[in-house]
Parts: sequence; structure tokens; C-alpha cells
Amino acid sequence: MGACSCGSNDDVTLVYSCSGAANTGLLADQVMRTLNTQKVARSTCLAAVGANLSGFIQSGMSASKNVVLDGCKVSCGKKIFEKYGIPYQHFMMTDFGVEKGKTEINPQVIEKVATELTTRIQK
Repeated sequence: MGACSCGSNDDVTLVYSCSGAANTGLLADQVMRTLNTQKVARSTCLAAVGANLSGFIQSGMSASKNVVLDGCKVSCGKKIFEKYGIPYQHFMMTDFGVEKGKTEINPQVIEKVATELTTRIQK
């Protein structure tokens, strides 16, 4: 897919997610995909930012808003954005009442978190 072409004057909100091995990483990934489908934000690749790929770094720097979804308090996504000095808004799935290693990730949980995040992102 490659970096987004964010050369327009339109507001561009990009969303990046943890896709870690725990249920919380799965939730972050599924919420990102939901936000993309609902056109709340455009999903892009957190791993590419972590790998310091210039097109993805530039897209992040050019975006109106970057939303980083981490699964848990380890906050890998947040650390990547801090490392490269890219501005971001940060959310952890565990802050939505999801317990790492315990909460079943189902469509209802995904929709609940996506709805709450939509409200927070659009403020």
C-alpha cells in the first residue's frame, strides 16, 4: 500500500495500532480497522513508522492528527511516536475496561471502543 498521499489541504487523521499478541493488541487492530471503515480516520502502518521508513514518517508529520492505539501500558506505539518526534493522540485499550489476557474480544467490545474513540478523536 505505501505511504498515504497527504498532499491536499484537507484534514487528514491517521490511525495506527498495536497488533500485539495479547487480546488487547487484537482489539487495537480491530478498532483501527473499524475507524478506517467508518471513515473516522485513515489507517496506516505503525511498523513502518517504527522501521523509520521516510514516507510513513513524512505522512505522520503532515497529518492533521495522528491517533495511536496501544493495547496495554507497555505503549509500544507511543514510544515509536516519541522516538521520531511525531505529534500524536494516544489511547490504550486497557483504559476502556478491557483486561489484558482476560476480556474476550467480540464485535460488541470492538464497536463499544470504536464508538467511544470516535467521540474522543473528533473533539
